[in-house]
Amino acid sequence: MIKAKYQNVLDLGEKLKIQNGDVKEENGKLKIWGTANTQYDKDRLWDEIKKSGGENPQDLEADIKVADKNAYAYHTVEKGESLSKISKKYYGDPMKYNKIFEANRNILDNPDVIHPGQELEIPNK
Repeated sequence: MIKAKYQNVLDLGEKLKIQNGDVKEENGKLKIWGTANTQYDKDRLWDEIKKSGGENPQDLEADIKVADKNAYAYHTVEKGESLSKISKKYYGDPMKYNKIFEANRNILDNPDVIHPGQELEIPNK
């Protein structure tokens, strides 16, 4: 029953390829653990948990670690994207685009010029 309530979280965990992950029902609680690739992936899991269980779920315990703490996320540029659009996706604020630009000066010369296929580091918040 509890597992069904959080099936969306388990599905997202599979999609995100959570490493060393497992799920167990114990004493009326669902216990989940594993390692997300980035903090962004961990945040996405927690957002999904809150959708099903509320801000502070009493029927779930989660221990999600992060494998790569060097960056908040990594993003492959798609056609039509800009740094401000990417910044809005990860930070919720398009004006933080310069933070992404500065973290990627090794491949970017101009914050207004990015190309599909470029792999960008999204720095920690």
